[in-house]
Amino acid sequence: MTSARPTMRDSAPADTSDRGIVVTRVFDAPRALVFTAWTDPKHLAHWWGPNGFTLTTHALDFKPGGIWRFVMHGPDGRDYKNEVVYVEIAEPERLVYRHVSPPHFQMTVTFADDGVKTRITAQMLFETAELRDKTIKAVGAVEGLKQTLGRLGEYVTERKESIR
Repeated sequence: MTSARPTMRDSAPADTSDRGIVVTRVFDAPRALVFTAWTDPKHLAHWWGPNGFTLTTHALDFKPGGIWRFVMHGPDGRDYKNEVVYVEIAEPERLVYRHVSPPHFQMTVTFADDGVKTRITAQMLFETAELRDKTIKAVGAVEGLKQTLGRLGEYVTERKESIR
């Protein structure tokens, strides 16, 4: 008689570390405020993107299956069109979306409540390690994500009282 019960080996999650980028940062602002800054287009325009970038949102339908279309304007004058499809929204704890314009990846953002502070963990998960490595080399994805989170930190810290 064989058991249908999964073994530890069968139920263990796959190791995706070779195809992911993970950045964690603590913000001096409450979780609900940081979540709002990440999900509301009136706030996104003030901080989204690496240093020197600006943002134009063309559409944002914030719901599972909804689409966010935007253009990041680089300091060199280049425009980078982007499209995101929201997969999961668990306000104010977790956000999952797929970046469907190249480079393709899934982003999972967790917003952990540390009292008056918020700890964000942002994970970009690519289909392959090669695609992750190519994206790191071609667009500086690790540094870009760090700079983007740095800009978010400055934004929420400076505007704690006015973000709603």
